[in-house]
Amino acid sequence: MAGLPDFASAELPPAPSSTWKIVGPGIVAAGVGLASGEFILYPYIASQVGLAFVWAAAVGLVTQYFINMEIERYTLATGETVLTGFSRLGRHWGLFFVALAFAANLWPGWVTSAATLVTYLFGGNVRWIAVGMLFAIGLVLTLSPVVYRALERTQIVKVLAVGLLIFVAAAFAIPGPVWTATPALLADVAMPVGELGWALLLGALAYAGAGGGQNLCQSNWIRDKGYGMGCHAPRIVSPLTGEPVADVGTGWRFEAEGEALERWRKWWRLANIEQLSTFVAISFVTILFTSLLAHATLGGRDDLPRDISFLAIEGAALSERVGTWFGRLFWAVGAFSLFAAALGIVDYTSRLAADVLRTSYMRGRSESVIYAVIVWAMVLTGTAILASGMDQPLVLLVIAGCVAAFMMFIYSGLLILLNRRLLAAPLRPAGYRVAALVWAVALFGILSAITIVDQARKLAG
Repeated sequence: MAGLPDFASAELPPAPSSTWKIVGPGIVAAGVGLASGEFILYPYIASQVGLAFVWAAAVGLVTQYFINMEIERYTLATGETVLTGFSRLGRHWGLFFVALAFAANLWPGWVTSAATLVTYLFGGNVRWIAVGMLFAIGLVLTLSPVVYRALERTQIVKVLAVGLLIFVAAAFAIPGPVWTATPALLADVAMPVGELGWALLLGALAYAGAGGGQNLCQSNWIRDKGYGMGCHAPRIVSPLTGEPVADVGTGWRFEAEGEALERWRKWWRLANIEQLSTFVAISFVTILFTSLLAHATLGGRDDLPRDISFLAIEGAALSERVGTWFGRLFWAVGAFSLFAAALGIVDYTSRLAADVLRTSYMRGRSESVIYAVIVWAMVLTGTAILASGMDQPLVLLVIAGCVAAFMMFIYSGLLILLNRRLLAAPLRPAGYRVAALVWAVALFGILSAITIVDQARKLAG
């Protein structure tokens, strides 16, 4: 068990009477994930090659659904986060994934993208607006009495705002002929490597919905929501405004038989419904509509810059087609969405790191205090990166996407080992779910290798 205490014994609580009572983590996952893929990568791809690559979003989301549910399975059954579980397989696995999450997320690409859209609305300096956003994120995450609750409310507002944008776009901005041609456009699937390159396509596939460390944090979020055995674990609170909480400890086991097994089956069914009806559905609809909007507005133009400034051109085109109000709405929703994504990214990166450090290396320390320190370390590091002049969002997002895909390649394989070795037989994944994880290992492993070779050739000239 890599030096961690063995599981304690506890009772699995009864499952709620309906899915509505546990809705939240899937919306948080969708809200945080509605960022680079949905507002930048997929619309840019659609502006260049139409809807030929939207199929990859469906593949990515279905694959991530199975990954997320195996992550949730472990926390539902033990109350531990999946990184603690990985640390039981080998002490430093958790630290390994935290290091990769930092490698992907220290680059402040999302907050810089949000700041860029703000300048389209009000003008100003991208760099200093981004720095202001980083400090706002630090204050929200360290002053909220219960961090998850503030995060959940922010992402719900974001999802509602994106829904409003989709509704208005469907009614006013997408012409009838485009709607008529949509089925044929979706059926004309392609892998447009020649036009766009492996790095960009891999980034889009990895960030269809979530990606990288965000999937791992699904276990932290459902624990804070009180899913299954997670009800026994305290939540992360502000060290300044939150109430003192008990020691985090490690996880628990329950006897997987009789009434407890029936409770487990109901928890598992509700968790699956919540993930499908929120994370998967919201993410795919958003990718489809933002791609369709970009194709309808910018398709066929060969003068588009290969960076986020293509959103300035799209917003201007929407203003001409629908009205100035819609172009500004497009930029405003995009800016808020990317800011909320940056909030979630700083949260989950800090949450993963605090969990691993507290559980495996700094026992006896407050996880909430460790979390707050890491949040501000990320804010200050992001500020230093911006001050150095590195402020090209698309480049930073592609780097992050490649790291995320490599992470998913590794932890998809570890999930098979974790849930088959540490969970009681009735709680282990069925064969088709194991097969889905094997597919994830192959998918992200092959694409990561192709991209690494492709980028190495470019660097070698």
